[in-house]
Amino acid sequence: MLSAAAAVESSPSASATTVDMSTGYHIVKINGYSLTKQLPTGKSLDSSRFSVCGHRWRILYFPNGDRSDSADYISLFLLLDNQDVSKEVKAQSIFRFVDTVTTDEKHPSLTSLAVNTFGSKNRSWGITKFIKREDLHRSEHLVDDSFTIRCDIAVISEIPVESPKFVSVPSSDLNQHLGDLLTTAKGADVVFEVAGETFAAHRWLLASRSSVFDARLFGSTKESGTADVIRVDDMEARVFAALLRFAYTDTLLPETITQEEEEAAGMWQHLLVAADRYSFERLKLVCQEKLCKHINVSTVGTILALSEQHHCDGLKKACFHFLSSPTNLMAATATDGFQHLSRNCSSVMIELIDMSSRSHSA
Repeated sequence: MLSAAAAVESSPSASATTVDMSTGYHIVKINGYSLTKQLPTGKSLDSSRFSVCGHRWRILYFPNGDRSDSADYISLFLLLDNQDVSKEVKAQSIFRFVDTVTTDEKHPSLTSLAVNTFGSKNRSWGITKFIKREDLHRSEHLVDDSFTIRCDIAVISEIPVESPKFVSVPSSDLNQHLGDLLTTAKGADVVFEVAGETFAAHRWLLASRSSVFDARLFGSTKESGTADVIRVDDMEARVFAALLRFAYTDTLLPETITQEEEEAAGMWQHLLVAADRYSFERLKLVCQEKLCKHINVSTVGTILALSEQHHCDGLKKACFHFLSSPTNLMAATATDGFQHLSRNCSSVMIELIDMSSRSHSA
């Protein structure tokens, strides 16, 4: 008995790749050839670094070969000298003598040569037996104890061509929906009172975002009753509002921070304190980054004291960098913020004195 099977046609899938090639060359002249022959086998003389096809290279010249089986030959290698060699580069290269150095001739075809991959595993590729030394001595290439080499380079880049896209996935709008949840207070089960203003919020969300809120709302130190109003002391209402907005959306509204320089610096300072108080580490880093841009003679004392009290190492280093200028240090010592620093952060003052003494002795 035969059974029939329905044929299912699969959805077509296709992709393509285009190859882009950029070419260039570098010319290097070997002067004092007879002196270079004193180098042992395996030792090279390197050209200066040069740029071709968007990458940096060097040419390695081994006058007595790069290894024992090529000791009677000259070896030439092309070395990838990019800072980041973890990114592989596919390239073709060819070495040849140039008896009259010109730079306007056309590049020779490189399509018949092997494509080598330059990267962290193999930074250099070349010709172990470029020419036998005795052949060079008899050739017309060696003139006045010198010869010239040209290295042509072709870098190959594969550019993937995407298949037609039939479905477009928009960016996540989760933060917008959670922001709306905060604005409408739908399903809110906790209320905070801050400086005479009240804020409705959701225990589960705050607990998921902050270990401090988690302990106060669900842990052994939780506030009793779901309908109770939790009072927050020593904080401005606008600062707590910004903290809640960040808790729900991981962002801050542009209007949260005023454009006035002095007021903006003050807001970032208050928000940093709040972030540290409720263990919002990312918000704390955001505040540090913003405050780095507000460091000046009048603010550095206050910001430095703040960075010490709330363990902000990056912000502290930025303040010390600003105060490493004797002019800035002298001007800052006359401010009220610096007087506050000297009274409350003796360890920082000791560090500043040490930095100042080292700069004077240098």
